[in-house]
Amino acid sequence: MECIAATLSELFIDGCAGSFRALISIKDTMIIVGGYHSINTIERRTFMIYVGIDIAKLNHYASAISSDGEVLLEPFKFTNDNDGFYTLVSKLNQFEKDKVIIGLESTAHYGNNLLAFLVPKGYNVCLINPIETSTMRKNNIRRTKTDKVDTYIICKVLMMQPHRFITLYDIGLMQLKNLGRFRQKTVKQRSRLKIQLTSYVDQVFPELQYFFKSGIHQKGCYALLKEAPSPEAIASMHLTHLTNVLKSSSHGHFKKETAVELRVLAQKSVGTSDHSLSIQITQSIEQIELLDRQLELIESEMEDIVKSPDSVIMTIPVLVTPTVG
Repeated sequence: MECIAATLSELFIDGCAGSFRALISIKDTMIIVGGYHSINTIERRTFMIYVGIDIAKLNHYASAISSDGEVLLEPFKFTNDNDGFYTLVSKLNQFEKDKVIIGLESTAHYGNNLLAFLVPKGYNVCLINPIETSTMRKNNIRRTKTDKVDTYIICKVLMMQPHRFITLYDIGLMQLKNLGRFRQKTVKQRSRLKIQLTSYVDQVFPELQYFFKSGIHQKGCYALLKEAPSPEAIASMHLTHLTNVLKSSSHGHFKKETAVELRVLAQKSVGTSDHSLSIQITQSIEQIELLDRQLELIESEMEDIVKSPDSVIMTIPVLVTPTVG
């Protein structure tokens, strides 16, 4: 059975000549009639200008094509800096802003600065999945891959498929996502350091981890080990000083009785007397405490983003902060 179909796949790019030709602009809607694929409606779309930007680390390329298939801006290069961004804007100023749709391929982080530059200025910007452009490139006869041709391919993807515009709220979510990833890496780094610290203490003062009910990873134990990272150093500390160290770092939880028991335990320890391990203990604790402070800053910034006036995250029922009535 013969199938007749006319879709936007008729739009193609002649990469060799660097020109874009569009046969017809149609509504991408089809119905099945008696086993045949036929076009439901064929109509000209509202005149729009599609700007495709190929993102790279140092230089970007951009071109512009109308919804009628006319090349309005030949591919041009602009730098990934302030001057380059304003070069792009100067090219786009000749068009009505509400008629312009800009497409950027989502490639790593190189396009984030351009996004943050264009969106606040009121431009309609879309992020395009690289899979879409890759599929479109494979459909081309020549299958050419250059920065200039890629700008046309991005324009073609914008014309054929609807995409959601990026908003300031989306940029805030991107920042939140980046902070979340960084927080996760920091937590993993801290966990590795805690495992290393445990192994060092097991060799130097194996009895210590059983002395504190909550283990060695607490402020009181860290304060003690930074000042006295070996059983010999703990055993030689004056009882009053040892008591003050434990009491001040635990907010009064550990008292003189605890200091007495700890000093006796240190005197009987079977741990290895190794100065190199003592250095690793103190250095590991300092790194863990540094990561703790960094995590506090990260989480504070994440909270500010979530609670910002433009955020809708807290409108999700399970995330709403309970209030006391």
